[in-house]
Amino acid sequence: MSGTDHSQEAAWSPDGPIAVLVEPQLGENIGAAARGLWNFGLRRMRLVAPRDGWPNPAAAATASGAGSLLDEARLFEATADAVADCQMVYATTARPREMTKRVLSPEEAMREAGGLIARGDKVAVLFGPERAGLGNADVGLANAIISVPVNPAFASLNLAQCVLLVAYEWRRAAHESLAAEEEPLAAEEEPLAASGEVGRLVAHLVGELDHAGFFYPEDKRPSMVASLQNLFRRAPLTEADLRTLWGVVRALAEGPKRGGVRKPDPASLPDMTALRRAIDAQDQLLLRQLADRQALIERAAEIKRDVALPARIDERVEEVVDRVRAGAVRAGLDPDLMERIWRSLIEAAIALEEIRLK
Repeated sequence: MSGTDHSQEAAWSPDGPIAVLVEPQLGENIGAAARGLWNFGLRRMRLVAPRDGWPNPAAAATASGAGSLLDEARLFEATADAVADCQMVYATTARPREMTKRVLSPEEAMREAGGLIARGDKVAVLFGPERAGLGNADVGLANAIISVPVNPAFASLNLAQCVLLVAYEWRRAAHESLAAEEEPLAAEEEPLAASGEVGRLVAHLVGELDHAGFFYPEDKRPSMVASLQNLFRRAPLTEADLRTLWGVVRALAEGPKRGGVRKPDPASLPDMTALRRAIDAQDQLLLRQLADRQALIERAAEIKRDVALPARIDERVEEVVDRVRAGAVRAGLDPDLMERIWRSLIEAAIALEEIRLK
């Protein structure tokens, strides 16, 4: 199909979805993608680490009358930076992923995008490189997946074709909405959090979990971090959600402060009575934790019995002791004293396991 009427005024959507091309390889495909966007009234494009650098003469040659989109395209080094100011991010992919995300058709996604944009949110659509499409880390940044019902035996779409398809559905959804004199499909009224703000929360949470020794064993850390990323991106978080989650993470990192057992501040306790009360409260907390620990030890003994493991696993003992010493140093405690205390606890736990293994 060809033909351009230069007498017509350009009809475009200044606040339409942003096309984010992640590590595009061929300049020709970038130019063709720009042309496809402009065919349907879209002109916002962001490029993440294009393989052949930027600007690219081959892109300009292929873009034909859409060269202005390339002039205005923004360049980024990382996908997370390219979508940091966006409240909704869609990822286009044809491959099945080990992620639980909403999967929408291009039509459904662009109808939803229309409602989000109408209320002031920024929407981005990620398009992957030609060779293999988006990587799992990039898909993990998305709130939802756009998947096209193509031939399963030949599901690969050219980059420019994929961009054209999504741009067409955007234009069609906008026209149908106008024809029906309806508002675009709206989402919840609460403002959504920007992708970059969600990323900062996840990074902070990962740091606190690192400090707490959550990521064990170490070789599982990348997949566990990816699962957390996906958990917080699966549904768009509102700004209120984000504030609540920041408070939750801070409260857990700082320890108990209100109600029940408070984090003791010796300087604020003026006399022996107050100090004794604080010590008693901490003792009660320790007793509860020891009871929980004993329940875990008993369960460990059951599992060891089922798989014929010995009660004592020396390398595991030394690993725990090393972590205790490192934690003692961070907390300003005597590591030798803490090691002696923990070795006693470990010996008691092993003795309990040996009883239950008989």
